Amino acid sequence: MKQILNRLFEQKTFGRTEAKEILSNLAQGKYNNSQMAAFMAVYCMRNITIDELEGFRDAMLELCIDPGLDGYELVDLCGTGGDGKDTFNISTLASFVVAGAGYKVAKHGNYGVSSGCGSSNVMEYLGYKFTNDPGELKRTLDDAGICFLHAPLFHPAMKNVAPIRKELAVKTFFNMLGPMVNPAEPKNQLVGVFSLELARLFAYIYQKSDKKFTILHALEGYDEVSLTCDFKTFSNTGEHIHSIGELGFEQISPEKIEGGSTVQESAEIFSTVLNTEGSSEQNNVVLCNAAIAINTIKPESSFADCYYEAEESLMSKKALSSFKKLVA
Repeated sequence: MKQILNRLFEQKTFGRTEAKEILSNLAQGKYNNSQMAAFMAVYCMRNITIDELEGFRDAMLELCIDPGLDGYELVDLCGTGGDGKDTFNISTLASFVVAGAGYKVAKHGNYGVSSGCGSSNVMEYLGYKFTNDPGELKRTLDDAGICFLHAPLFHPAMKNVAPIRKELAVKTFFNMLGPMVNPAEPKNQLVGVFSLELARLFAYIYQKSDKKFTILHALEGYDEVSLTCDFKTFSNTGEHIHSIGELGFEQISPEKIEGGSTVQESAEIFSTVLNTEGSSEQNNVVLCNAAIAINTIKPESSFADCYYEAEESLMSKKALSSFKKLVA
């Protein structure tokens, strides 16, 4: 690791194979905690390259536990986090809306690291028991239209890294990897990212895959459609800037989509929205993100049609039903 760190301190980069080997060794505990913390900190100060990101992703996918979900047409809605905006759990709520609309969702999630409340925090608080049992995951997909893949159960090698990430409490390249290392490897994916530069990196990598994808970045720095500003997408059909006015929405203020300061408060907002008691701003943000996920699966459909599908799922409480079946 000494040679690796010196190379990084000299502003040098790694090839894809080198990056894969380094992350494999890191995940398997071959370096000490101080070395791993230093390695992660370097990437907080310099940009990651495409080769490094792909190599890190390759290592994570090679080491992960297979959830055994071949044969399902899956979609994932997952953000990198790390945008520092402390919104409520928008992509997780949108996942249940998409499931309620009749699509199969493999939601990849984890505890919050750089934010106070990740999707796993809310799901656990609301009574969901994490599992990596393929039979149970298939049952929830069949019954609820969604399964929840709690990252630590599928990436056991990360147990060496988790305490360091928690102590650092800032976004690291593991935030960037989160959406890329869903162990179910869904063929459809909506990925929210916290910077435009990272969105371009993701777009380049996803273009080389056989996925239907939408990489999404709101121009004020959100890793989701926030309706506080316009947003940019990169997808199989190219790059687009979307005006919230042209989509039929008014600009909202950031405080309208703030999350709770505790897991309990975040869970209360989550339940309020699922029970169709959320504010119009909360509902619209969730529905817009769900609509773009549906549009990723069905690019031939209009945004408006996909939005109406999402709205029907939420307002008819099909999304709530998906959640209740999953937790049960």
